Amino acid sequence: MRRVILEEWLSLDGFAVDRDGTLDFFPASDTDHFSDRDQLAFLDRVDTILLGRKTYELFVGFWPTATTDREVIADRLNELPKLVFSNTLKEAPWGRWPAAHVVRGDAVAQIRRLKAQDGKDMVLWGSLSLARDLVAADLIDEYHLQLCPTLVGGGRRLFGDLPGYAGLARLDVRTYDTGVVVLHYAPRR
Repeated sequence: MRRVILEEWLSLDGFAVDRDGTLDFFPASDTDHFSDRDQLAFLDRVDTILLGRKTYELFVGFWPTATTDREVIADRLNELPKLVFSNTLKEAPWGRWPAAHVVRGDAVAQIRRLKAQDGKDMVLWGSLSLARDLVAADLIDEYHLQLCPTLVGGGRRLFGDLPGYAGLARLDVRTYDTGVVVLHYAPRR
């Protein structure tokens, strides 16, 4: 059975996007090559990237042209199959790389079906609305929360008013020179 791993960047005060709907609180990606190497190793566990429409639109403007001399994970990220959950997109090109596949309809049901298949883990990046739906449906198997040393004072939270778990088990904690702390948790089921 495949697992869904949610990776989210969060401000220290718990917001996944700021008041303007931006992600400007992320640290510059060229300042911490240790976290880049950890992310590249993580991608060895993954065979599918899951994205919502808005995150796809953000990613497609950068990643298809990124090169490994600036972004260590660029080639691996670009070559992995991608599913974009959207009821409005008809196609999801990815530059010179294979296009992402658009999945329409009930995302929760689709993810449930994908989890029942054989394969490696799937990673969901950003995609706040989709992430919240999957959290509410108890379909997240592991959380990778990257806390940025920034207070944004408002915006949209990842968890907000979602029902809580009885608890999360800590799997790993890593710190980086940028001040980012990465927390890995799994639901206690």
